[in-house]
Amino acid sequence: MCRGLATLPATCLKSAKDIKYKISFLLQKPEPQTSQSQIKVKSDVAKSGPTAAELKNWKESFNHVLTSEMGRTVFGNFLKSEFSKENLDFWVACEAYKKTAPSKMATRAMQIYQQHVEADAPNEVNLDAATREETRKNVENPCPSCFDEAQQMIYTLMEKDSYRRFLNSKLIQDLCNTKTTAAQEKKEKNSGKNGQPLTGGA
Repeated sequence: MCRGLATLPATCLKSAKDIKYKISFLLQKPEPQTSQSQIKVKSDVAKSGPTAAELKNWKESFNHVLTSEMGRTVFGNFLKSEFSKENLDFWVACEAYKKTAPSKMATRAMQIYQQHVEADAPNEVNLDAATREETRKNVENPCPSCFDEAQQMIYTLMEKDSYRRFLNSKLIQDLCNTKTTAAQEKKEKNSGKNGQPLTGGA
């Protein structure tokens, strides 16, 4: 075992910190029951919720979730309940950064780095030491692609982890049930306009 912090190599210290972060993250995860925030999310989404087509697209591809404004809103609220919304915030910030004017790129790059990437950042995302260091160097000479590797790593993390739980969440199940019920009611209403039953011969 290591006998003192001073004798530890930087990589060992970083690995220990990453492990500590993961443990603390797991400890912060909420219990499965529906929280007040989740109830509010359901209420807000129900008012102007996704269409049946949007829900279908979200189930087909994580990319459909991120490229849909409604998808990002619903997914972001789900991540809040898991205390991991910083991942989506970072991804969105990287997308916006790529469209930043060259004259403002250096300032914006540093803001994103200080907010999400550097150790102990306010909304630090979970990157490995090598990617974090490479991103730090990239920010010194900012260009549209300087966050690409870090952004891709967080995208993959969300896709393989949070996205799967998102699809199986009660929020999505309730939204799907609501849309199915609404579609059935609409069909019954339309069928009843001319006094025609739902089933029957010509």
